[in-house]
Amino acid sequence: MKGLRLLKELSRRRVLRGMLEGGAVAVALPLLDCFLNDNGTALASGEPMPVRFGTWFWGLGMDEKVFVPKTLGRNYDLPPELEALAPVRDQVNLYTHFNAYKDTSPNLCHYTGWVILRSGIAPVNGGDLPGETIDVTIARKIGRTTRFQTLTATATGDIRNSFSYENANSTNAADWSPLAFYTKLFGPGYQDPNASTFTPNPRVMVRKSVLTGVLDQTQQLERTLGTDDRARLDQYFSDLRDLERQFDQQLTKPQPIASCHSVDAPKDDPPQGEDTRLVAVRHQLMTDLMVMAVACDQTRVFNMAYSTAQAVTIKAGYEKPHHTCTHEEGVDPSLGYQPTASWFLRRSMESWSSFVQAFTKVKEGDGTLLDNVLIYATTDTAWARIHSLDGIPMFTAGRAGGRVKAGLHIDGGGTPGTRLGLTAMKVFGVDATEWGSQSNRTSQAVGEMVV
Repeated sequence: MKGLRLLKELSRRRVLRGMLEGGAVAVALPLLDCFLNDNGTALASGEPMPVRFGTWFWGLGMDEKVFVPKTLGRNYDLPPELEALAPVRDQVNLYTHFNAYKDTSPNLCHYTGWVILRSGIAPVNGGDLPGETIDVTIARKIGRTTRFQTLTATATGDIRNSFSYENANSTNAADWSPLAFYTKLFGPGYQDPNASTFTPNPRVMVRKSVLTGVLDQTQQLERTLGTDDRARLDQYFSDLRDLERQFDQQLTKPQPIASCHSVDAPKDDPPQGEDTRLVAVRHQLMTDLMVMAVACDQTRVFNMAYSTAQAVTIKAGYEKPHHTCTHEEGVDPSLGYQPTASWFLRRSMESWSSFVQAFTKVKEGDGTLLDNVLIYATTDTAWARIHSLDGIPMFTAGRAGGRVKAGLHIDGGGTPGTRLGLTAMKVFGVDATEWGSQSNRTSQAVGEMVV
């Protein structure tokens, strides 16, 4: 490499610049001790380590009798449907007795609830995807410079099972194959931040050059358009500039990341099917890949779905899927709840627990990856037997770099569930004083969870 030039003042952004095979190259310096504070938890300048946002989804809510703890605050009790959370209770906040309001819209079974909690707006019909989902909003704030602005995956084996969208015409399709997901994340386009060498991808270089040329020609065009068209064009080119930033990221050698390490490719995709055992295997495979993608800073916003809204997971030896079970199984008079429906829900909570635990297994700074993450988990209904939206449960996991408390059970007292989404956006610096529409509109954060 020729023409290397050293900057006079050290900083984490200091780079070595030169030429490689005719292309400009910027090589970042390693994450030296002098770039960190005394305990290695932040940069010497005081800039914190990256904080990430994720979502997780499960279908068919819960049964309050065996789901909602009797105690609030820390060390909350774990009723039967939450027993799987024992290993992560201190990292997980549970939110109960929050509501989703349909207002004048119909209660669209297994649809209205999740759309409200993800977008703040009640849909008017089954094809309505109002606004944009919270992950997209936060990604516009923190995901512009990573290789993937967002990543979306599902354990259902169906690309359509996504709970992330930019608008009604732009759903973020879910990765469903562990093998394909591995190739996408760690295949030919992956730049290992801990590799000793770096070769920029010539295809990316050409794409960035073409894109830059297009953007340079837009100023004259904008002066010829009306107000509405200028606004549309501004949004379009804003998206293109995001793409240009992602190209920049791919053409710059990543900084070394201690928590990032190689991942073995799955030997094969699990068999297709909705048996809860197969779903759990797919979920774990996709989780392990997603966690390492986050640790390697390929994305700072991610989504994972365990099941569909009207979950069709099945139990070996039982002839009906989860969804049908919630409607047709009777309440056991001695137990006071539907035992088989509850069995299905407990499998969901086992996968939720394993998802959270996966982030705790990656060391980052003086803690774990989960300490620098906030995961927002939602469902589609409260008690699926009656498709209720009152008392719809939610979770968060992680501490968002110390900005959020964890290990709490918080009672919403019948207030809008959109309060949690608004709080998450504020945690990530989104400029929003309120969120949601009509009865779901709120300006009140969930103060108990904020540091």
